[in-house]
Amino acid sequence: MDILNFILNNKNYLEDLITRSTYHSNAIEGSTLTYAETYAILYNDNSFKIEGKEPREIYEAINHKKALELVFKNLQNNKEFDERFIKKINETINRDIKDTEGYRTVQVFIQGSEHIPPEPEKVPNLMMYYIYNYNHDEQDIFTKIAKYHIDFEKIHPFEDGNGRTGRLLINYELLKNDLPPVVIAKEDRVKYFEFLRNNDSKGLAEWLKELSTREEERMEKFGFKE
Repeated sequence: MDILNFILNNKNYLEDLITRSTYHSNAIEGSTLTYAETYAILYNDNSFKIEGKEPREIYEAINHKKALELVFKNLQNNKEFDERFIKKINETINRDIKDTEGYRTVQVFIQGSEHIPPEPEKVPNLMMYYIYNYNHDEQDIFTKIAKYHIDFEKIHPFEDGNGRTGRLLINYELLKNDLPPVVIAKEDRVKYFEFLRNNDSKGLAEWLKELSTREEERMEKFGFKE
């Protein structure tokens, strides 16, 4: 895994990737932290004052960093992609905000979407099939990632943090296949949600491929060589 090794051994790029991923993924969900505030929280930049922010937003930043580090650790240890791993990511994202364990036990609704996620009692079965199919699917990697990302968001297995969890799973699969990660920018929020809303796995796959290529170009500026 040359790309994962590069990420973990290049301090400047690692901080850059974690800060961008955290800032944009949380901003997509409504966080008002600036990029500079996000960096200051994640890397203890005491020269930067953060005022007037909700504690929740600070926890969201810290938790997202820890969840991304969990993705790296899972890949390093060659652990299975299973329900336990997905639940652990979501628990990490929600720590000290909404301490939930496991799948949701309540009906949830997605703001701005006509789609209503399945009833909570159906979630365990749906996720069991989701994992099985995911681990046995051998189609083109970007097509696979796009399809299962949309499926995951439609199931919406958790009470909170489904978007952040799903986007981390995108990068898990990319890095597992030695491909550059992606950062979906908050400026592309509408475009991203349109792919989900329209169940457009083909369009999402092409876009993710483009974002991954763009990320490789950024990595090269930090010294990455194929």
